[in-house]
Amino acid sequence: MKNVLLICGSGASSGFMAAAIRKAAKKRKVHLSVKAASESQLDDRINETDYLLIGPHLSYMLAEFQEQTKDKPIKAIVIPQTIYGTLNGEKALDLILEMEDISDD
Repeated sequence: MKNVLLICGSGASSGFMAAAIRKAAKKRKVHLSVKAASESQLDDRINETDYLLIGPHLSYMLAEFQEQTKDKPIKAIVIPQTIYGTLNGEKALDLILEMEDISDD
């Protein structure tokens, strides 16, 4: 099972987005763990993360996150505002699946 970590400023909005992704994954029978956290918690959770999804309001931090994770096999992407703002779990799940096909795990 792959582990997805959503990062936002306080961890609140990413919690809603994580729930929407979990719901979409369950519906599609995709096995993954989706957790939400604030950006300050990244260090604590980095070793249990395969995919890092970043809230659009933190897009300016992408390079910093990539630097933090460069020695680990973690794929990072900024969630587009159109997906994040509407809490579209289906489209966010599509983003994850495009990062690497994990539907067969």
